[in-house]
Amino acid sequence: MTTGRVIDIQINNKGTVVDNEDFDPSGSADKLKNAMDGLGTNEQDILDEIARHTFCQRQEIAEAYKTSYGKDLIDELKDELGGDFEDACIALMTKPRTFDARQLHAAICGVGTDEHDLVEIMCSRTNDQLDEIKEEYQKEYEVSLEEDLVSDTSGYFGRLMVSLCATGREQCDEVNWYEAQEDAQKFFDAGAGQWGTDEIQLNRILCLRSFEQLRAIFEKYQEIAGKEIEEDIESEMSGSMKDGFLALVEVARNKPRYFAKCLRRACEGWGTHDADLIRIIATRSEDDLQEIKEEYQQLYEKSLEEEVESECGGDYKRLLLKVVQGNC
Repeated sequence: MTTGRVIDIQINNKGTVVDNEDFDPSGSADKLKNAMDGLGTNEQDILDEIARHTFCQRQEIAEAYKTSYGKDLIDELKDELGGDFEDACIALMTKPRTFDARQLHAAICGVGTDEHDLVEIMCSRTNDQLDEIKEEYQKEYEVSLEEDLVSDTSGYFGRLMVSLCATGREQCDEVNWYEAQEDAQKFFDAGAGQWGTDEIQLNRILCLRSFEQLRAIFEKYQEIAGKEIEEDIESEMSGSMKDGFLALVEVARNKPRYFAKCLRRACEGWGTHDADLIRIIATRSEDDLQEIKEEYQQLYEKSLEEEVESECGGDYKRLLLKVVQGNC
């Protein structure tokens, strides 16, 4: 049964995957069971069922599966599948913020620290999403996300991660142009306007102000400095701190474009960064993937579908293509 809350989400949806109107969780559970029974696995039926339903519907299918067959659907998929196709299926079957928490844990607790993944997730999620990620992280690992960030990151980059983890970003939609002028001047004085850089002042502004207010600050900064704020961040900073600040600026300016660029980076160079490709497509599929596709086309004169077609293969490619193309 569809609730009023789900309907509200769908009205504002700019994703590619929406609720399937012909939804039959028991029928889908049976189809998945048949796809995994006997000799061999019918991967086509599996990817069809996963790609044509939203996350909430997939959860109902998983409940129906457990009720009918007494087994956990995700465990069954893990037993039957492998490689990137398995990873993509599991990502789509997992609650988005739980998936984010697991990705953050892997970035923090794997071999070395994956600052790239930390930046992408921590800089792009809303306050509410970060709060949910923190709850899921605590439940899964019995330690707070902040504790792990503090133990595994350092310096000004570590401060940036902790600031974002605090979820103190202002939420007001109205722009205060007087404060925007003040903050733009402070940002200039803390960076390009002095010898050395006051990272703490820059961190405070980027992590505290609403994205609407940040866009006003960027406009005023351009008037003061005669250049875009990104140019001075590039020249004044380095390493992961620079990447984090630039990500926050890009997210504030145009979040779908930011993710389009992240997808491009995942496909560039020698080999494909499949984990990044899966994470972005899975977690944005019901949020803003339609807008990301449009930005991708504008930026690179190539569709995201074409990119997936050329970078991926087999059932993995077919699943990602179905999600990118959508069921709208």
